[in-house]
Amino acid sequence: MQQTPSISVIVPAYNEEDAIRFALERFVELGYHQKYELIYINDGSQDDTAKIIAEYPVKLYNHNVNKGYGAALKTGIRKAHGEKVVILDSDGQHDPKYIGQLIDLLADHDMVIGERDTDSHQVKRRQAGKKLIRRVGEYLVEQKLPDYNSGFRGFDRELIKEMLHLMPNGFSFSTTSTLAFLKEGYTIATFPISVAERIGRKSNVKMVKDGSKTMLLLLRIIMLFNPLKIFLPLSLIISALGVAWGIVGYFIAERFPNSAIVILVFGIIMFFIGLLADQIAMLNRAKR
Repeated sequence: MQQTPSISVIVPAYNEEDAIRFALERFVELGYHQKYELIYINDGSQDDTAKIIAEYPVKLYNHNVNKGYGAALKTGIRKAHGEKVVILDSDGQHDPKYIGQLIDLLADHDMVIGERDTDSHQVKRRQAGKKLIRRVGEYLVEQKLPDYNSGFRGFDRELIKEMLHLMPNGFSFSTTSTLAFLKEGYTIATFPISVAERIGRKSNVKMVKDGSKTMLLLLRIIMLFNPLKIFLPLSLIISALGVAWGIVGYFIAERFPNSAIVILVFGIIMFFIGLLADQIAMLNRAKR
């Protein structure tokens, strides 16, 4: 009877025929194909990506159409048998040599993230957007964020499976999983990694398009984990405006304006809507 592997390594791939051999060759060179369950998800590639993967001793699952980075990871996690899962990109940026160090940390932590060091390659035009997203994310989760969108990370498989219904199908899987684990109070470890420039084609990630999607995603995540973080400040601001307008009206017309009362009541209603949203969010977060 074949022993169930304790570690599953999942690599999503889409049109990476120029880069795909890098990690595959490293897996074989390091003997990982004999130690771990290696899973590749071909996410509807239109080039020779799947054909190249099939040449190596790894498990290959194919999507008939391109479903997205997150959807490919979901497929891999559902197919995996390991107690722990490790994910990394297929574009040559992540060197599999770091997997051993990540696995060591996974023994004592629920999530481990490979944080890109200062020498790692990063696209400069995305830096401003990433800083903004980080600040918003840190406000939402009320603590410092690790490298929230690093694609090199590991999880306890059962924990991430419980959260798959919360994970998006697009590029924001990494961001969502980071926030979800933080808000649920799970332990997260980080360690430095060096990331190289991607091999072959340019990245599919667009700063404006995907950056705006990530910002919207952050708001959706906080609505799921802590809606009062949005509704309480909004309620206080609206109520303060109502009181201020009422005071001004009292000194000018010697009476509290009806419009001020409407604004104040609206602020109070927003607070109770936030409480209701918080209760609904608790039900939606029920583990599956």
